[in-house]
Amino acid sequence: MRNLAEITDVRINGRGGQGAVTASRLLAEAAILEGQYVHAFPNFGPERAGAPVTSYARICPEPFTEKTEVYEPHIVVVIDPTLLDDVPVTDGLKDGGTIVVNYDGEKDSLIKYFEGVHANIYKVAGSKIAQDEIGRNVPNLIMLGALIKVTKIVELESLTKVTLNRFKGVLGEKNVVAIAKAFEEVE
Repeated sequence: MRNLAEITDVRINGRGGQGAVTASRLLAEAAILEGQYVHAFPNFGPERAGAPVTSYARICPEPFTEKTEVYEPHIVVVIDPTLLDDVPVTDGLKDGGTIVVNYDGEKDSLIKYFEGVHANIYKVAGSKIAQDEIGRNVPNLIMLGALIKVTKIVELESLTKVTLNRFKGVLGEKNVVAIAKAFEEVE
């Protein structure tokens, strides 16, 4: 039905309680607003705070029937930088893919985690932005702000709309400010 080369697969790595599942769903909702077709789903073992969690978003400009887990993502988002030591976050990443990491250190110290990986690597101080703007270390949507800046997978306006729809009032507004900050500060 569809040329699979036009599908963009995103894998989001986080820990339970950090909002990886919410991030994949809101990314998918933003894509739907733009008329794209999506499939978003989580993959996790025992549900407990702090356990590694993986969620996925598959986005395509036309209908598709691909419903499998994402084994070869085009994009990897790492919400929790401690996963770099514990989880093979780049497994299956397509050559020339994109990695967006929540990382507050120097980019040179981040690169060591990706030796031999042929990808575009971006970082943003997601936890710091979350703490400063939201008052809690939940950088899931902040990481989406960085992601959309470097990939243009959806527009900032679309992510803003779905965020304000999901998180009402002050929390929604704070998340939108944090997303915009990550959009500007990703490097």
